Amino acid sequence: MRYVIIGAGAVGGAIGGRLAEAGHDVVLVARGAHHEALRAFGLRLMTAEGTRTHLLPVVDEPAALGALRADDVLLLTVKTQDSEAALAAWGAAPVVGGGTAAERLPLVCAQNGVESQRLALRRFRRVYGVCVWLPATFVEPGAVSAAGTPLTGILHLGRYPHGTDETARRIAADLEKSRFEAPVVPDVARWQYAKLLGNLANAMEAVSGPVTGEEGLELLGRVRAEGEAALAAAGIAYVSEEEQRRVRGDRIRLRPFDGSPRRGGSSWQSLDRATGTIEADYLNGEIALLGRLHGVPTPLNDLLQRLANTFARERRAAGSMPVAELVRLAGEAVASVGEEGPPRP
Repeated sequence: MRYVIIGAGAVGGAIGGRLAEAGHDVVLVARGAHHEALRAFGLRLMTAEGTRTHLLPVVDEPAALGALRADDVLLLTVKTQDSEAALAAWGAAPVVGGGTAAERLPLVCAQNGVESQRLALRRFRRVYGVCVWLPATFVEPGAVSAAGTPLTGILHLGRYPHGTDETARRIAADLEKSRFEAPVVPDVARWQYAKLLGNLANAMEAVSGPVTGEEGLELLGRVRAEGEAALAAAGIAYVSEEEQRRVRGDRIRLRPFDGSPRRGGSSWQSLDRATGTIEADYLNGEIALLGRLHGVPTPLNDLLQRLANTFARERRAAGSMPVAELVRLAGEAVASVGEEGPPRP
């Protein structure tokens, strides 16, 4: 199978680079300066073993690639706020032998949150979800880093909305030859909702820097408690923290190395790169949505969603709001709902 990586940034670049190292056919899809750098100089993938440059086909749109092959796998790794445009463009792409990508090819969503798969299923007949545990950083145009060792990441994979099939197992086998662990599970959404709870910290980190210290950790606990309450009200199951720790074990350890600083996660990187957008609508915003649907107040997630979007829109510096100010705003947000606030963990 050939892998078309739609969004060859931090996660997409790391997966594409590792697949290429293992001998698989890979096409990278990127935009702007990153696209130009990849075409001119190749993908520089920085890992604990050193830096490798992969000279791979690079396109910025389906027309530049021509007709897709019948054995292509589309791997969607853009941020969720960019999914709709990518799905519209690639879903209509023709496939050799007739039909479109949406009709004939598997689409694998390797992204934070849970919304992209639902968007994808409106167009694509065969959609797969991935729970992404992969510490990766967009370093500069043409270069990404993945500091995990001995595994680069753990990628739980399954058919969406549920189930498994031979395609999922073939993709997983290719990933496992490429320094990933890729368990094929029939309930991938259960893993993704657990990851969603962890990703509620992304906006806090983006706005106020790494979540450390008593004040920040206490606030984060309350943010997560809102998320747990919303999922419970919606009847949504998720993997426990104990099971996640058992699965992860010490399979992924972060090993810092020169040239690839991991200063923050995906939302922090969006602010640091001043992209103008951020994924908070599909992380904290997912909890806000569930809260509104099921009558659960979520003032803290509402606040973080609003702040993250403001920071992105106004291109404010990542981590520039003092934690004390964030805590003060959180107190006002909780008071505004006219009750004591969400349950504490």
